[in-house]
Amino acid sequence: MTKQRYVFLILILGSLSALGPFSIDMYLPGFPAIAQDLHTTVAQVALSLSSFFVGVSAGQLLYGPLLDRFGRKKPLYVGLVVYVLASIGCYEAHSIDALIWLRLLQAVGSCAASVAAVAMVRDLFPVQDSPKVFALLMLVISASPMLAPTIGGYMVASFGWQSVFLILFAMGALMLVASVFWLPESYAPDPTYSLHPRPILTAFWSVLRNPQFFTYALTGAMTFGGLLAYVSGSPLVFMDIFHVSSQVYGWIFALLSVGFIGSSQVNSWLLRYYRSEQIVLAAMLCQSVIGLVFLLGATQGWFGVVGTIVMLFLFLCCLGFSNPNAAALSIAPFSKNAGSAAALMGATQMAVGALASFGVSFFNTHTAVPMVTIMAASALLALLIQLVGRRLIGEPVAVSEEAGVMVH
Repeated sequence: MTKQRYVFLILILGSLSALGPFSIDMYLPGFPAIAQDLHTTVAQVALSLSSFFVGVSAGQLLYGPLLDRFGRKKPLYVGLVVYVLASIGCYEAHSIDALIWLRLLQAVGSCAASVAAVAMVRDLFPVQDSPKVFALLMLVISASPMLAPTIGGYMVASFGWQSVFLILFAMGALMLVASVFWLPESYAPDPTYSLHPRPILTAFWSVLRNPQFFTYALTGAMTFGGLLAYVSGSPLVFMDIFHVSSQVYGWIFALLSVGFIGSSQVNSWLLRYYRSEQIVLAAMLCQSVIGLVFLLGATQGWFGVVGTIVMLFLFLCCLGFSNPNAAALSIAPFSKNAGSAAALMGATQMAVGALASFGVSFFNTHTAVPMVTIMAASALLALLIQLVGRRLIGEPVAVSEEAGVMVH
């Protein structure tokens, strides 16, 4: 493979992987405008984020078997077409209920892109190159929390919230064209692969029974729930409570993303000196303390805009250490069922994230307390799972320093 071809494939696969994160982050600054336009509340608009997480959770489990049965490109085409049509529907939505259901459909479509991209990395590149390729993909994906809310804030201010879905429609259409003309089929369809529920469920059950998997998958899911509580609650906190503009909110979101992304890079250096399970436990302890202090301060009114940003930054830094290590430890025991393990891990994360996002909307009190309560509770539950699960595991299956993957 030539260097030019190598870079081109990385860009396409990275863009496919980033389609879901962009779909989450870009419309966040538009929450107040959507609420005003559709005659509802920001908390109700946040339910369209919860429905997106539900769609992603279900889609994780849907596309894995389809990609093995029909090859990589056909399911990818179907998913991207669904995504493009759902984006048009979101642009035309005239009620909050319609937007909630269309966002769920958009999420199911976006899943095809992310799951296919991961599978195609394994198909197209040598095994020894996979860590380097995934690291390059993460550079592309990391652009989402840095760029998407900032771009979305300016688009909402200049052209209205519907313009965000026009951009997402254009991104989906561009990815569809790139996939048809420039992405090779990397896996021959396997007609012997069964799509019957029983063998699929049997594979999933064999994964779920592994103590290391359920300990670290649940730990990662709880911390991910804290992340998505922040994602769904921050528009209300900053734009409704602190009255910052959509443009300023975009910059705040980008700044806070630096903590998550930066600490995940520092994590690679720490792995030279500490084991993954040590880093996860230390991160959980720190995050629990930060969450409790944040919750106490939120209930007592200690934090203004700056204080809230500082506490969120510290909380997200802990996620950057725990998330990649928990993900790597979850799938480390598996070789044959690695795909099923990865699908279950992703589905569990998004299911818990959907519940956390829904909780922020349901318990809306026009304060930061619901968001911070769920963030603190997620950290404490993750710590409890760690303390109990580590006794069940015994000696964990180790991972190399390159094994960590950051999940967004």
